[in-house]
Amino acid sequence: MKNVIEVKNLTKKYGSLEAVKNISFEVQQGEIFGLLGENGAGKTTTLEMIEGLRKPTSGQINVLGKDAYRELNQIKEKIGVQLQSSAYFDDLKLREILELFGSFYRMSLYPSSLLKMVNLQDKANSTIKNLSGGQRQRFSIVAALVNDPQIVFLDEPTTGLDPIARRNLWDIIAKIKKQGKTIILTTHYMEEAENLCDRVAIMDKGEIVAIDKPHKLVESLDNPFKVEFVLQENNPALLENIMRLCNARECDIKTLPGKTAHYEIKLQSQQSLNSALDLVQKEKPESIKVGSATLEDAFIGLTGKSIQDEENGNG
Repeated sequence: MKNVIEVKNLTKKYGSLEAVKNISFEVQQGEIFGLLGENGAGKTTTLEMIEGLRKPTSGQINVLGKDAYRELNQIKEKIGVQLQSSAYFDDLKLREILELFGSFYRMSLYPSSLLKMVNLQDKANSTIKNLSGGQRQRFSIVAALVNDPQIVFLDEPTTGLDPIARRNLWDIIAKIKKQGKTIILTTHYMEEAENLCDRVAIMDKGEIVAIDKPHKLVESLDNPFKVEFVLQENNPALLENIMRLCNARECDIKTLPGKTAHYEIKLQSQQSLNSALDLVQKEKPESIKVGSATLEDAFIGLTGKSIQDEENGNG
């Protein structure tokens, strides 16, 4: 696959604070590439340097074969940017905002086709202040598509949305990819990255600690299998038996917070999984769920922490 973005030894310092620390990666044409990390990990700073909104302290960025600073004006014609927070003209209609944005480019798409793409055609004559949160986010994405860009940057596009609005936006992002566009996505929602991204880069404290396909990161875990179950009452003896049978090095057991007797076992091998299931099923669990580890498990394994679902703040 052709690389449409190449980042080499990229660093950004603010005085003594090093927000991005000598990172390198490539983004391939037509993929959804995710930058994952908690707020403050350096995701947004990295994105803004690639977009030309911030000047790096050192390093090199090439976008579509062009230097991101010497040839920025040429790059701007071919990229679309949806920022973490966007401000629009309150008194302009959605159609008028898209017409205004389109006038900044040599070529632009019709507002009616853009609004139809995100199911906002009936809101063409409405103003931003009359939209719901989900509708605003959909409009902010379509506003980034007005110049029919080859690369689309989406910075935390679903933050603050309810689960239904979030999944609606996932469908729109998938639709953009089907048009042949490349998407760079920052998020701290692991499920979002796991569902949408072809590859992800996990960032922690300004560094990239891993880059790969989501399922490859999960498969690299020490304990990639998982069993979650609920018993009628706490049963420490069962946990001890599982540890003894599976070998403590091959499984990790913990009591989950909340409901009574809610347990999770992470296991290293299929054999350990089968042995643990035999023991659990003899206790007639009220519920049991068997599956693989998740991208969130991989994130915790690589960074030593889980992402806090903070709705505010920059990444």
